[in-house]
Amino acid sequence: MVDRRAAAVVAAAGAAGCPGRAPPPGGTAAAVGFLPPLSGGAALWRTPGHADHWRRSLPRCRRRPPVPTTPGRTAGAAAGAVASPAAAGAPRAPTAVVAVTAAGVGAGAAAPEPPNSGPADRLTARAEAPGGPGSPDVADGGFVFDDAGGDSLREECGVVGVWGDPASAATVYYGLHALQHRGQEGAGIVTSSPDGEDLLEHKGLGLVSEVFANVADLERLTGHAAIGHNRYSTAGAKSVRNVQPLVATFRDGPVSVAHNGNLTNAPRLRVELELRGSIFHTSSDTEVILHLMATSVSSAGELSRRVADALGRVEGAYSVLILSRESLVAVRDPRGFRPLVLGALPSGGHMLASESCALDLAGASLVREVEPGEMLVLSATGMASYFPFARARRRACVFEHIYFSKPSSVVFGRSVYASRVRFGELLAQTAGVPHADVVVPVPESGVPAALGFSAASGIPFQQGILRSHYVGRTFIQPSQGVRDIGVKLKLAPVRSVIAGKVVVAVDDSIVRGTTSKKIVRMLRDAGATEVHMRIACPPIIGSCYYGVDTPDRESLISFRNDVEATREYIGADSLGFLPLDGLHHFLGEEADTFCDACFSGQYPVLPVE
Repeated sequence: MVDRRAAAVVAAAGAAGCPGRAPPPGGTAAAVGFLPPLSGGAALWRTPGHADHWRRSLPRCRRRPPVPTTPGRTAGAAAGAVASPAAAGAPRAPTAVVAVTAAGVGAGAAAPEPPNSGPADRLTARAEAPGGPGSPDVADGGFVFDDAGGDSLREECGVVGVWGDPASAATVYYGLHALQHRGQEGAGIVTSSPDGEDLLEHKGLGLVSEVFANVADLERLTGHAAIGHNRYSTAGAKSVRNVQPLVATFRDGPVSVAHNGNLTNAPRLRVELELRGSIFHTSSDTEVILHLMATSVSSAGELSRRVADALGRVEGAYSVLILSRESLVAVRDPRGFRPLVLGALPSGGHMLASESCALDLAGASLVREVEPGEMLVLSATGMASYFPFARARRRACVFEHIYFSKPSSVVFGRSVYASRVRFGELLAQTAGVPHADVVVPVPESGVPAALGFSAASGIPFQQGILRSHYVGRTFIQPSQGVRDIGVKLKLAPVRSVIAGKVVVAVDDSIVRGTTSKKIVRMLRDAGATEVHMRIACPPIIGSCYYGVDTPDRESLISFRNDVEATREYIGADSLGFLPLDGLHHFLGEEADTFCDACFSGQYPVLPVE
């Protein structure tokens, strides 16, 4: 656990930059200095006359290999950095950069991951104790709004499943409401009819409330079991045909699938299946799972064997719910990229969901996480747990805690809210702005980190930017040259908080940089004398292949530029990121069980074309 006491912030040129260490002779400390209490961090000094000569002031210590650099980027920029003008009142062009870097990391070999062979034949049941294991311990612990600018990462998808509840469709409906942040393109619910003959479905494009605006559509979805899905397309075009759950009819009856994640070898499998005669009706990679089940060598067996055989052939990220007339099967991929939790309903039934916030809204209690590589089978005989796949090291998506998950959720055994507050605390320690007057969050995702930054730095927190929740998309251009209309329709600065102040604006991330640029300009127009942008995650330098809709890496501003070039583009007086080492330090012994490929470029599984 990282010490929560805020470190002293060093802030003036010529001041000591680290305890017991001073700048080298003739060296200059940046105007925004920092004192990182993090193992593996480093304060870097630049000596005048030696523009490319940097000296390290702290010891190096990390268990991960160094981040590979790319043209236009430095190792320091890859890991996390602060960029600022050298002195107050100087021209905006910078003269110094201070960074925290993970360079020189000690290499650590990953545990071998044996090949998967015959998962359907390794279905060894493990009895589930009544009530299930206890809830996981809760450890201490964006890309927002600008639709037109496209400066956002999309929240993959959300899944909900219910078994043994007479009001299963209504329970799933409320669960999908709670998970609306994970996908707004479409929604759907499929139930197992009371007579056990058919699966009933309703789905469409739009928000959950829009798809089920007609109460009759929900009321006709009767049955004791249901699955639901919120979609944002990470693979497949925007079409009602791609909205899940998908339904297919096998020889033994109908089956429905809802999937959160992305299959990295789906294109290759799709070609193989089509060459063998499969006909696809959607462009979603989820349909590949249905076709693999239909052609499974265990197709004559029970559903769980079909599922195990099919998923044993896919690679990548998946948390999958599969509903038939007789059972509900929940599976999480062996690396556990995407979250999936199990809950207990007051009616005595079971509930599964991408996040615990869905359980809260439905009145269910959190039992535990579905473990990586685990298959849960719920049927009339009870619940059974299987581990049909070869074990692999967990690679839970760290971005769930940075942005995707709802702050009220417990994800991967950690409180999301507590994580984000802690990110802000670490950001204040490593990239402080001691002369600032106010800390302002970029709503809504920047709020917890801004609270942490304020608490650790002692700088007052104020809601200096307000967000309108009633603005939809607009295609009407203003009659006069109104700049940044997309941001201004959704965000409004509070001039009484900002005017005449040195402002620290805290956001969760920077993707393309277009939104951050507009926010900085908006704050300056509202009268801020200085704007210092602080980002509660490391620079994003890589695309995600595991269910997050990220731009190509060439479109990512931190892939193309170092921190100083990014600062200059967005127009801030300084720019600071949470160091990658700081993120690893926060995760502690679990650091190697999280996927941070979007920051480090180290991918557990590469896509197969």
